[in-house]
Amino acid sequence: MNQKGDIMASMVTANLLTRADLDALPNDGPRHELIDGQFVMTPAPGTAHQTIAIQLASQLNQALRGSGLKVLTAPFDVVLGSNVVEPDIVVAPKANFTAQDLPVPPLLVVEILSPTTQHLDRGRKREIYAEAGVPHYWIVDPDEPAITVYALNAAARTDRNSYWEAAHAAGDESLEVEQPFALRITPAELRDD
Repeated sequence: MNQKGDIMASMVTANLLTRADLDALPNDGPRHELIDGQFVMTPAPGTAHQTIAIQLASQLNQALRGSGLKVLTAPFDVVLGSNVVEPDIVVAPKANFTAQDLPVPPLLVVEILSPTTQHLDRGRKREIYAEAGVPHYWIVDPDEPAITVYALNAAARTDRNSYWEAAHAAGDESLEVEQPFALRITPAELRDD
């Protein structure tokens, strides 16, 4: 068996995987995440997804110039406890990034829905971000197109944090946010139709 096969075979037999297991994987293109001790590999996203990611990251980058905040797109590891995720877009203070990853919760996470990942983006990854204390979470639906802005509601804690819908815009509607920074976006303008 080759090195990649040996690594995969050893991970299949283990109950819960660790960051070391994830780091042992080859850099072969697909996204590799570690969610609740389970290895998650997703295929490369499609054209509409990537177009929106580039357009939105560009707008965020321009809005944040000189702010001390950094915008990065996937693939880039964000370490939240024992979970290692690769959000489509992440915004955090420049000082919080290492050469390898972001080892603390970011200020903003953006996930762009794909058929293969939307169940995670709306489900477990959303929970992970809230539990880690990520204050702002945006979900972009490229099909509509639409952006839903969520804010962390730490006051409504039971045993963990949760998000509430702070804003939503679809198509040619303008989305104006003041938190975590001032920005105006029109979802339809993010697509390259």
